Amino acid sequence: MPEMPTKLAEIVEEFAAAPKDLVLELLLEYADVIPPLPAGTDRENLEQVPECQTAFFLRATVEPDRTVSTVFDCPPEAPTTRAFAGILAEGLAGASAEEVLAVPDDLYQRMGLAQAISPLRVRGGTAILARLKRQVREQVS
Repeated sequence: MPEMPTKLAEIVEEFAAAPKDLVLELLLEYADVIPPLPAGTDRENLEQVPECQTAFFLRATVEPDRTVSTVFDCPPEAPTTRAFAGILAEGLAGASAEEVLAVPDDLYQRMGLAQAISPLRVRGGTAILARLKRQVREQVS
């Protein structure tokens, strides 16, 4: 059975090992990791994640070599939600469809974020991951 991508596992470890008072600071460092939308991409080509408190859109594409590319659109005034996307953008870069599908659904709890941010925000982050995995699953089945 495939495991989640090494880079994502390293990020999870980093958070899990961090002192509680530094977790939020560490999280917000990922808010700037999301690359800008590719030219010609608009929100009509992306799926909205209504569970997020802010307007959040994403798309996962399984490439011919079975690696997954991701596109995230989230306003700068939503740093926590952007950080969730940043973690996924960095942690899943170059990952295969199988590795993406192996990411545990309770990823953010494993990172210790449930103690640092509101349950509503954790639920939004969990919904982002669930939709990403569903899009991948639909393309590989």
